[in-house]
Amino acid sequence: LYRVSGKSHRKIAEMVTNTDGRTDAPILPHDTYQTGIYELVFHAGDYLRRTGQAGREPIFLDEVPIRFGMAEMDHYHVPLLLSPYGYSTYRGS
Repeated sequence: LYRVSGKSHRKIAEMVTNTDGRTDAPILPHDTYQTGIYELVFHAGDYLRRTGQAGREPIFLDEVPIRFGMAEMDHYHVPLLLSPYGYSTYRGS
């Protein structure tokens, strides 16, 4: 997870998902929350290779960046729905 300010990206957290594809704890704990622009970078290629879905190298999706804004003190869930040739995301509940 990166905090984005202008052209600056500052890494603030890094986690590995569990077997369900989720983190075991919030990536950004509530006490460190700030409104602003953030970017999650999913290393999707690692998952696709590990599960035999990657195909030939170079694979179509390797790293998937999702940039989003957090404007209020609230719970943010940013899921990545992934296939070898596409993905989607949304603000979950």
